[in-house]
Amino acid sequence: MSAEGLLGKGESRKEEILILRVLCFSLTHQAIFFLGHMTDLINTEKDLVVSLKDYIKAEESKLEQIKKWAEKLDQLTDTATKDPEGFLGHPVNAFKLMKRLNTEWGELESLVLKDMSDGFISNMTIQRQFFPNDEDQTGAAKALLRLQDTYNLDTDTLSRGNLPGVKHKSFLTAEDCFELGKIAYTEADYYHTELWMEQALKQLDEGEVSSADKVYILDYLSYAVYQQGDLAKAMALTRRLLELDPEHQRANGNMKYFEYIMAKEKEANKSSTDSEEQQEKETEVKKKDYLPERRKYEMLCRGEGLKMTPRRQKRLFCRYYDGNRNPRYILGPVKQEDEWDKPRIVRFLDIISDEEIETVKELAKPRLSRATVHDPETGKLTTAHYRVSKSAWLSGYESPVVSRINTRIQDLTGLDVSTAEELQVANYGVGGQYEPHFDFARKDEPDAFKELGTGNRIATWLFYMSDVSAGGATVFPEVGASVWPRKGTAVFWYNLFPSGEGDYSTRHAACPVLVGNKWVSNKWLHERGQEFRRPCTLSELE
Repeated sequence: MSAEGLLGKGESRKEEILILRVLCFSLTHQAIFFLGHMTDLINTEKDLVVSLKDYIKAEESKLEQIKKWAEKLDQLTDTATKDPEGFLGHPVNAFKLMKRLNTEWGELESLVLKDMSDGFISNMTIQRQFFPNDEDQTGAAKALLRLQDTYNLDTDTLSRGNLPGVKHKSFLTAEDCFELGKIAYTEADYYHTELWMEQALKQLDEGEVSSADKVYILDYLSYAVYQQGDLAKAMALTRRLLELDPEHQRANGNMKYFEYIMAKEKEANKSSTDSEEQQEKETEVKKKDYLPERRKYEMLCRGEGLKMTPRRQKRLFCRYYDGNRNPRYILGPVKQEDEWDKPRIVRFLDIISDEEIETVKELAKPRLSRATVHDPETGKLTTAHYRVSKSAWLSGYESPVVSRINTRIQDLTGLDVSTAEELQVANYGVGGQYEPHFDFARKDEPDAFKELGTGNRIATWLFYMSDVSAGGATVFPEVGASVWPRKGTAVFWYNLFPSGEGDYSTRHAACPVLVGNKWVSNKWLHERGQEFRRPCTLSELE
């Protein structure tokens, strides 16, 4: 449905703004460019700029030659036309005239026709294969909208680039805001369409010089507002559009339609009080059913999580940990601190060196691809709209560094890593996220890890391989815990109780990266091989 089809559609369904926000959060068809790829694109663009400047120099050189030729002939023809017979009476002048017209003007014609853009066009053709496409641009726009919702940012803050931790401030033009609004519009996300079209209009009203047209902006804006049920505002915006373009055919038609709907609603309002109250109750039920986890998730991402009581905080300690008297750590224990009590989440400090991090990243970069999740129905890996990152898998036999990391995890957890999954390396660029999920398979997903033959995921080990300027926390909405990335540290928790039952309080999420770049690697340890390392109990919750 488009603005052009408003009259043909008739009375369209009006979504509640809050529900629209929730729906637009679950973005599909994400096109993912991790920051390493984006860095390559910066270098590609720099190369194209150099090539473009070379082309400009070549054109300037060509024009300079033509200019000199024109100036020389201008003087010559001025002299010759004053006394043609006398001028041509000199045999050298007669010869040179023949030569110029027969040869030199032909050479000049060839110079004028010479295409100096060959080098630039050739470079463009080569580099174009690495360019992002329309889907990538849409994905980048959706990432901005996702960040806007999660971190409660208003359009003006985003447009002016006033974000925490930024090194290179940037801003959005009115045209950029218009494009964001259009992308939201094509997704039928009228909530964000309204926000960004209003921002574009505001910047134009403030005097910004732009190619964006107020008439087009008001056309989109009035329709988006109408779709959200604000008929009075839609009419006011349409009137403003008609002041700028009185002959606008669609706006004139829409105004008549809005006036008709307004009159109809006034009549209906006299006898619809009961139905409105019922509709409000239904909407409230939708909000209650759908929003609690989303609200908690976004609050935790913003650092507005639940605060532990002093009594619970007293139970959290930091310590030197030797892996239960593991020979490798008796003389050199590692630093460990409690992040949360239930579920117990511990953080290991200075547990992976910068050199190891760089090695892992270099091994992973060539094979980074769209991150996948286990499909509970098929048990196979598949991409999902709620996981927006790039990942790669590394085996211990590939590198002594990876093997050493695996051994370290085994020593410090006391769990057998021979049945664990390979080390997964993930990169979350700006807007990258993984919405709330469980690492373990629930009872209704019996085949989730059937192909592996190693049972369920008993525990998760997560390395943080970078600091993040803003955002990017690992949050646990069920209990209100937020774990923030700190380079060189790792966090560990059990997904299953000793009985083998799933611990539903471990439901967690990776918050969108607001500013910066997030690198993590994780190890999912499985049940098989842990029978004597972590014996089961008779109680389901122990």
